Amino acid sequence: MSARPAVQALPAYKPGRNPADLARELGVERAVKLASNEVPFPPLPAVVQALAATAGETHRYPDNGAAVLTAALAERYGVAPEQVVPGCGAVMLCQQLAQSFNDPGTGLAFAWRSFEMYPLLAQVAGARSTQVPLVPSTPGGAPDTHDLDALAAAVDDTTRLVFVCNPNNPTGTAVRRAALERFLDRVPATALVVLDEAYREFVTDPDVPDGLELMRGRPNVAVLRTFSKAWGLAGLRVGYLVTEHPAVADAVRRTHVPFSVSSLAQAAAVAALASADEVARRVTAVVTERDRLTAALRERGLEVPDSQANFVWLPLGEASAPTAAALEARGVITRPFAGEGIRVTVGTPEEDDVFLSALDAVLDAARDDVRTGTPVA
Repeated sequence: MSARPAVQALPAYKPGRNPADLARELGVERAVKLASNEVPFPPLPAVVQALAATAGETHRYPDNGAAVLTAALAERYGVAPEQVVPGCGAVMLCQQLAQSFNDPGTGLAFAWRSFEMYPLLAQVAGARSTQVPLVPSTPGGAPDTHDLDALAAAVDDTTRLVFVCNPNNPTGTAVRRAALERFLDRVPATALVVLDEAYREFVTDPDVPDGLELMRGRPNVAVLRTFSKAWGLAGLRVGYLVTEHPAVADAVRRTHVPFSVSSLAQAAAVAALASADEVARRVTAVVTERDRLTAALRERGLEVPDSQANFVWLPLGEASAPTAAALEARGVITRPFAGEGIRVTVGTPEEDDVFLSALDAVLDAARDDVRTGTPVA
């Protein structure tokens, strides 16, 4: 028996390497992983306590609707519980959205490069994938930000979903209020615009809008967020969708896998929400380190766009894959996108210094190759 052709054609997901495995392979004490956009802090103390308290109930099925978490999110954002949909990570909610709104032959539109899940969603749903190229955020720079005018023009009467990743993964750039409002006003009511704000907590530019504000009064706009990044729950898989129109939330709930938000995940997310002040302090530390890392990379002559996320983007073009491989050989794991760039997660100052030292060695070796005429890999 053969799987569907669309499924057979799907590329296998390739997670970031385990740093312990790399350290053993290299024969070094420690390797640094800056590939998966995790925060460098241990779980919040309240989360650890909640997990311990809930562990004794894991012989029971969890609450299928994650009612406690739903209520906490509704209260936090000033919406009705009927407007909130928790899910097993934002990726699962992306899949539910495609299942809920895309019939075969309909359209799913997004910028590219952006979150690598988007084209796979279209492929599995049998939808038409409309990819709108990024444009430079600075004159003469590499493509790194949404072209919202082109994205709006690409939406037609068959388009059912439009994803706007803001800040954009993997480039870290963010679109600003006026441009995003114009875009939302242009998209027809027949298409649902999903503002994917997985990195919203790290935004410091006051002109980058909170998607929940723009959602209000727009029934065809939904906001997607996650607990995996700033809230430090990557290992527990919890995300959520907030919509203006309860009918959108109802459709997404109908496609969820029963009990997919575990009792441990729900308890941890509720505890994290109650620790918002500590999360804010951790986010401030990440942002401070992001600024230091960006400045250090620019001092080395590298073109680094302004990031509003917890990672930075190095648009190295064809040098991306060999540079990432050379960094890995020096014990630093990053996330390359062949032919385009390298995404580097902001780590601790110590981890980032290890990365910068390894990068200096790679850049020096590349300069030596150029001076001696050795072909650069």
